[in-house]
Amino acid sequence: MTARRALAGVVIGTLLLSACATPVPRSVAAGETASACLTLFQAVDEAVAEAGVGDAEAAHLEAFPYLRVDRLLSALRHDLQGPAARRFWLERLGELDASGRAAELANLPASTTNRIAIQHALVPGTDALARALDSCRSALIEADLADGARFAHLVAAATVPDRYSLARRMLGLYPLTRLPFVLGVRRFERTTQERFSVAEDALPRRGTLQRYDPALLAPSSSPAGVSDLLAAASNNPLRLPHPDPEGLARLAHHYAPRLEIDTTDRHDRFGHPVWPAHGPAGIDTDTPVLFYRGAATLFGDRILFQLVYTGWFPERPRSGPLDLLGGHLDALVWRVTVLPDGTPLVFDSIHGCGCYHFFFPTPLVRARPPPHALEEWLFVPQTLPALDADARLRLRVASATHYLERVGVVDEDRRPASLRRYALLPEALLRSLPHPSNGRRSLFGPDGMVAGTERRERFLFWPMGILDPGAMRQWGHHATAFVGRRHFDDARLFDLRFEALR
Repeated sequence: MTARRALAGVVIGTLLLSACATPVPRSVAAGETASACLTLFQAVDEAVAEAGVGDAEAAHLEAFPYLRVDRLLSALRHDLQGPAARRFWLERLGELDASGRAAELANLPASTTNRIAIQHALVPGTDALARALDSCRSALIEADLADGARFAHLVAAATVPDRYSLARRMLGLYPLTRLPFVLGVRRFERTTQERFSVAEDALPRRGTLQRYDPALLAPSSSPAGVSDLLAAASNNPLRLPHPDPEGLARLAHHYAPRLEIDTTDRHDRFGHPVWPAHGPAGIDTDTPVLFYRGAATLFGDRILFQLVYTGWFPERPRSGPLDLLGGHLDALVWRVTVLPDGTPLVFDSIHGCGCYHFFFPTPLVRARPPPHALEEWLFVPQTLPALDADARLRLRVASATHYLERVGVVDEDRRPASLRRYALLPEALLRSLPHPSNGRRSLFGPDGMVAGTERRERFLFWPMGILDPGAMRQWGHHATAFVGRRHFDDARLFDLRFEALR
């Protein structure tokens, strides 16, 4: 074991030195080089914290600063059969850290990255620093794989914090205060169900129904092509769908929905978040954009691929002085979960706050009963017909509130007269946006929240234990139930709520 640690240390030292464009004046012992790598990560973490540019999408592992974890990888940590599965899993944790650090380094002032690089005998600049971190991460991962006890400690540590505050629920007398909240939730569900029961042509309209389709991608993917993409993406020891950026873009275009938005003003136009010179982030609505990301969920003994789309609106306007829900920025999130052959299984949706979690199952699943009558378990305002892998859905969206009002299948033979195209961009772009006076900055703060999007509801809803309810937040931070516990990225969200019929 000592020999393996020494060997890992030598590898760490070699990789760290090879990442430096200027020579290090002396060689150091294996333990010291391992320490040097960890010191480099610590220096970057301290600078990131001081500058307030931390990326909160994936959870940090305090004892393993070169790794981060999400709920899916955390759920898989006890099912790592064999060296190849352990390596693949650990490398995915490394990828999460690398993507988070890429945003953090981009958002740090250049003077800070230069200072850190010089202090660690690197050429000034973000690129050399990123390469050194990547080399250290690779070597430290090799050391973790070689040390059984340390790997076991890592497996135990790879958890994601609950987004509910037990202290808030205790102070708010949750067992009692949840009762009026349940009544409010059930009232909203009844009202929503009534809206979905109205004939679509009879839905009230406040403005013009503007339709949006995704920009054309040539050549488009056929159902067989989608199946091949998913098969290739799952060709790994864990059978985890993990498409490369090009494959993910093709899948995102294939499943992207048509939006039909009741439009009365600028607040009903979605676009690209931007930073002004002063104040909170706004939305450039000149070019409509949906942001996409890949995800996955555990369903029975399978890991199913998901695509998540988010549209950002300038605001949810307040309807009056007593409106608790209106405020700056709004977002609508739409997700599709598909079988390995590309057939859609279940759709669901939330807003950027985690609120209004709607499920839209197909006949391929059957709902499971709730474990407790009071819990927000599964709200299904509409069931969908059986869908082919190439079916495109359309989403009817209300004005101002941006509530979903209907989901249907696009009939290509009846193309609407008024149709705009929207762009599809990777959601990761939002983690580092140009800032007119401050280089670059993430849309999301170090706490995973979007500054300036606070809602008045937080003064009444805090006993339910959700931090800043109503505010927009980053992936991984969406608690979606006031009563009970439910996270949008829970690895077994669907497995607990639906039984597969296929």
